[in-house]
Amino acid sequence: MEASDVETHARKPGVSIGVEEEFLLVDAESRRCVPRAEQVLAVAGRHRWHESGGGFHGELSVAQVEAATGACGELADLWTQVRYGRASLTKAARACGARPVSAGTPVLDGPPPPITRGERFTAIAALYGDIVADYQACGCHVHVGVPDRETAVAVVNHLRPWLATLLALSVNSPFDHGRVSAYAGRRMTQIVRFPGAGVPPYAASAAEYDERVAALVEAGVLVDEAMTFWLARPSPRWPTVEVRVADAAATADETVLHAALVRGLVRTALTDLTAGREARDVDAQVCAAALWNAARHGMDGPGLDPFTRRAVPAWRLLDDLVAHVRPALADLGDLDAVLALLEGVRREGTGADRQRRAAGRHGPRAVVDMLADQTESGVLITPGADVFTRDPR
Repeated sequence: MEASDVETHARKPGVSIGVEEEFLLVDAESRRCVPRAEQVLAVAGRHRWHESGGGFHGELSVAQVEAATGACGELADLWTQVRYGRASLTKAARACGARPVSAGTPVLDGPPPPITRGERFTAIAALYGDIVADYQACGCHVHVGVPDRETAVAVVNHLRPWLATLLALSVNSPFDHGRVSAYAGRRMTQIVRFPGAGVPPYAASAAEYDERVAALVEAGVLVDEAMTFWLARPSPRWPTVEVRVADAAATADETVLHAALVRGLVRTALTDLTAGREARDVDAQVCAAALWNAARHGMDGPGLDPFTRRAVPAWRLLDDLVAHVRPALADLGDLDAVLALLEGVRREGTGADRQRRAAGRHGPRAVVDMLADQTESGVLITPGADVFTRDPR
């Protein structure tokens, strides 16, 4: 997001929303990841919404690219920009003999691609050594505007118990080095190898939060204060809360669904804070266990309720989340779209479910083709709202 976007987020706390999507680049013939990010980004050029923060960027691996939307106020606008980013990268990748694939981890095994050039990426590779040598995990990051940093930290406290449910719904990474693993969200097992990864600690103030980050930097386990591995955090640059728990979504529909739920949670937290309702300090180990459970099972199995510390069906936890944010979704005009998109996931399964079905029927190469097609089409279902039928070109 660019400097012009800061005022937009400050003016519309709980409304302004933006998404960053990470993609793998696979060779059109071999279907394996290929180091063509520089070429693809050069062809893609400038993002149509660059003035409000949209852009195309490189990632840690030269086999990955990112599309960021600008700041949006309406879910339909976000959907349009997500579709535009995917269409632009698909066209650019095809010109380079590749296709973008939106998945949390690669499907086919292959030699790890090099680290992207640059001082910061070099420092990251030097600090973390082997665990970044083959790190190719892709996520979906959501930014929601908040009034200030102090509020951002308080909002993150409210988000902590819900992160595992957001992950369970978004799982899209069952593959590990070419095999279908026992995990629906294998990406999360890669992230937790990094220091301080997972559900963020409860912080009573922005000062306490900053002290925690500074201590990790001082200990030499983070490159700088802008680098934490927590799955929700105050943005180190903008007046937003950034949620990074979700796997990269196969379709734009699922990206927008996740973003809408995140915005609903942030808006609900802002309402609670205005009413003087602080977040419960839910046990960190229970939150970590719930996160592991979500990565292991996705929506197809038991979930762990951080409030009651009991195993319950994952879909019941999701129903609880929707009930929790329902007033915020209705106020934002997102409720009908969210319910329609959720029904699509209930019918079609999560991204991990669909990958496993395709692998069982046709093999791993067919999974890559399916993911590439879904990345390009962007559509899991067609919601009833006409706003989601806009042409993204």
